[in-house]
Amino acid sequence: MRTVDPLHVRLLRLLRDEGAVSRAELADRLQMPRPRLLAELERLVALGYVAEAGLAASRGGRRSTLVELSPHLRFAAVDLGASSIDVEVVNGRLEPVAAYAEPADIRSGPKLILQRVNELLHKARVDGAYERLDAVGIGVPGPVSFRDGVPVSPPIMPGWDRFPVRELLTREHGCPAVVDNDVNIMAIGERHGGVAHSVDDFLFVKIGTGIGCGIYLSGEVYRGTDGCAGDIGHIQVDSHGPMCSCGNVGCLEALFSGAALAKDATAAARSGASPALAERLAARGEVTALDVAEGAVEGDVTCIQLIRDGGRRVGGVLAGLVSFTNPSMIVIGGGLAQLGHILLAEIRSVVYRRSLPLATGNLPVVLSELGPRAGVAGAAVLASDVAFGEAS
Repeated sequence: MRTVDPLHVRLLRLLRDEGAVSRAELADRLQMPRPRLLAELERLVALGYVAEAGLAASRGGRRSTLVELSPHLRFAAVDLGASSIDVEVVNGRLEPVAAYAEPADIRSGPKLILQRVNELLHKARVDGAYERLDAVGIGVPGPVSFRDGVPVSPPIMPGWDRFPVRELLTREHGCPAVVDNDVNIMAIGERHGGVAHSVDDFLFVKIGTGIGCGIYLSGEVYRGTDGCAGDIGHIQVDSHGPMCSCGNVGCLEALFSGAALAKDATAAARSGASPALAERLAARGEVTALDVAEGAVEGDVTCIQLIRDGGRRVGGVLAGLVSFTNPSMIVIGGGLAQLGHILLAEIRSVVYRRSLPLATGNLPVVLSELGPRAGVAGAAVLASDVAFGEAS
């Protein structure tokens, strides 16, 4: 097995996150003798990962040469949702150079979905976004064996179980690929460039078609032994609740998620309990979570109550996690984060009320800063990390 050189990974990550840095500063930051640093940089230049970027400002003597990631580096970032595909091609600094987003049904199966992903990436190449890809990162809405690069028994992804996603993308694009679940990549994105930047211990809670939790402990994603840590959507919150897609009853996801909220909103519209939702149902023939959010803004009592009920259930689960992991931040993201501060206030209220004061005294519960871009941002970080490992 090839051994990854941690020095190369640290060096390349530093250039990714901070831009051009002088050789002198790199030697200081990495605590490395100058001759060895120069030898390692020459190797990375030869491999196409690093390039010179002119002279640094004078520090009182000979001006040091700036180095930066090669301007030719390109990573593909893919975020698959239950009903969407988001694709970005980014440069070495993880800045987007091409982006595509479109609706898609994950239940149509891996061959059709991944074929469309490949078509979008090939379109980016034709449009001039890249000549070759250095790595691909992809997130999928279900449990993933991170080690094997395959989804494992994903409840809302029929036909995806053990499908060789990583192998297919590696073969198609001639570069390494990495596969993770969608909430982990959102957590990675939020830590790299969002509200959790530099926070070492936090929970990222995605509330959308499903509910999941990305767990950061000591600056690293915690995935568990088999890659399914954080699957909080299938924690039972009501033993007499509705059947869940996983086959059990009363799961958090079955009671509060995009589909569950739309179902409850439709019932409220048909019964006349919510005038705002009844009006929207009559106009369009359906109601969605967005309709609930809009109704709440208009002051519709039933819409507000639906959001508060959901926030109470999520908060109850999170209160247990706070007592167990003692995080320094909780970030709420995903499609239902659009329910805004009514949802956030209810989650906060329950977490602060039901967790020990020592655990919540300095615990911010906040909305995602990156919003819908958190997933592709995290997939880009993962792609760059796997590429930097290949540079070792």
